[in-house]
Amino acid sequence: MRNRAEFLAVRRGRRLNGPHFLIEALKRPDEAPPRFGLTITRKVGNAVERNRIRRRLREAIRLHAGADMVSGFDYVIVARREILTLPFDVLSRELARRVRKTQLAEPSARTPRPGSE
Repeated sequence: MRNRAEFLAVRRGRRLNGPHFLIEALKRPDEAPPRFGLTITRKVGNAVERNRIRRRLREAIRLHAGADMVSGFDYVIVARREILTLPFDVLSRELARRVRKTQLAEPSARTPRPGSE
């Protein structure tokens, strides 16, 4: 996923919060291959740290969590700073576990954020 509208659309879907990252998932009407996007805000760190987090997440998806992603879903992973120091095997297992869990979770009944309507 590359454009802002796709990222915002996924916010309407399922949401799983965890200690290291947040995953949002949305079922699309088509059965195309799964897509994912990464969000790492400036609060997490400087550009070098954010890029390192991005690379670690992409590799964890490639090696482990990508196989658990379901066709027809969009995933957005919002990273937290703890990913920098988290052992890679723990990161991979946790990411794969949470991706599998998004298929089981019910869409959250969240109230709209002010100004998001």
